Amino acid sequence: MPYGVQQPAVSGQIQQLERDLAVRLFNRRPFRLTATGEELFAFIAPFFDGLPAVEERLRSNVPHLKIAAAEPMLRDHLPVVLRALRTKHPKLQISLRTGYEAQLQSWLIDGQIDLVVTALESPPPRGISLRPLISLPLALLVPRRMRLRSASELWARTRLEDPLISPPATEVISRNFQHGLTNRRRTWTPSIIASSIDSVARYVAEGYGIGLAMVDGVSAARVREIPLPDFPPIRIVALWAGQATPLVESAVEAIVHYVRHRWPGMKEA
Repeated sequence: MPYGVQQPAVSGQIQQLERDLAVRLFNRRPFRLTATGEELFAFIAPFFDGLPAVEERLRSNVPHLKIAAAEPMLRDHLPVVLRALRTKHPKLQISLRTGYEAQLQSWLIDGQIDLVVTALESPPPRGISLRPLISLPLALLVPRRMRLRSASELWARTRLEDPLISPPATEVISRNFQHGLTNRRRTWTPSIIASSIDSVARYVAEGYGIGLAMVDGVSAARVREIPLPDFPPIRIVALWAGQATPLVESAVEAIVHYVRHRWPGMKEA
């Protein structure tokens, strides 16, 4: 035993555990695990196997920040933010995690993540702090060869017959778009559900239909944006649980600085 615990104390703890679980964990002669004991050992072994790495990380006192956001945000925008953050915290360790909007807040509440950057439709739960970042108008993406130049031309049509390419219905952008259509007493059901704005843009560029996005949300060369200024915009915010740590505060400041330079003149969320 590497922990300085005497054998009688270990035996007593094992016996108490067997009484609590109402199972037999060990055969004494010969001394070996029962099938139930094997199952319990397999469950707890990863925890103890990981202790040395955790101990080393804690002893090194290296700052660690866990950030979650949608994949396009992590790929296209966070690298610049993290570069600026590392100038202030050179030894910073960063963990990035991507997910859908519904997942991100649950990870924050569970303590799996320190900071979330996401679209927000309604106020966050109690205990979650919020920093508005930017409000991005919705836009339609059309192939550059398409003659459609404005949303008013589209709404003047009796029927919306072009295939609609949209992110999943669970995303804020899709719900806001459908709210805007309802206000206009129009219906337009998606023909293609894409996993991201980038996927929407790719399908539009290939001529599969008209796509739903945000203003300046894509950089595809073969598509053109048609803004929807009278539709509910997308509010992008930073979220964290409880009192912000100095590291989270630094990250939020870096994100705000990036947003103001990336989208000058855009409204704050």
